[in-house]
Amino acid sequence: MARGIVDFEGFRRADIRKLRSAETPGDIPFRLGKLSHVVVRVANLERSVDFYTKILGFHVTDAYPETMMPGRMVFMRCNADHHGVALVGGAAAASENRELHHFAFEVETLDEVFRARDHLERHGVRISFQGRRRAGQQIAVEFADPDNHQLEICWGIDRIADGADSRPPEEWREALTLEDAMRSAPPGQAPRLADPSLLRD
Repeated sequence: MARGIVDFEGFRRADIRKLRSAETPGDIPFRLGKLSHVVVRVANLERSVDFYTKILGFHVTDAYPETMMPGRMVFMRCNADHHGVALVGGAAAASENRELHHFAFEVETLDEVFRARDHLERHGVRISFQGRRRAGQQIAVEFADPDNHQLEICWGIDRIADGADSRPPEEWREALTLEDAMRSAPPGQAPRLADPSLLRD
């Protein structure tokens, strides 16, 4: 993903205007409330379960043997839901990230994003991005699991009320470190740490 670019001219292109103008019909007989769970294939089920439990703090809730799911399956939770992530073994190789770009986990406090960065680094997990991207304006760390599925831990994503517009690009404040994200907040976002010792120089 290109960094540091806000292509205002590109926003005016017909294909982008058409994408942004897609309307949700008012007669859909249900309303999706949240992303319930993600299921991904992995090459080494034990290795991936270790990563999601020992590094990310998931709890295993159930597991299927080969007779119930080819490759076996493990269900894991990070909140009260039975599972937020499930892993299915038997992938031939690591993910090439062709279909699924990434999935993200939200934390309650900004301190947790900073602690996640430190924790991931202590465990040898390479961080591919830290700071604030453009649309959505959440502060995040991005990294890969052992099968190269791209993950994100984030805080502060913009909330949009029904009928309201998203934040205009003129208010985006991209930042390439967590510390820079603290210093260059967009309007309405007040990033503060309860533990300032988490900041790096």
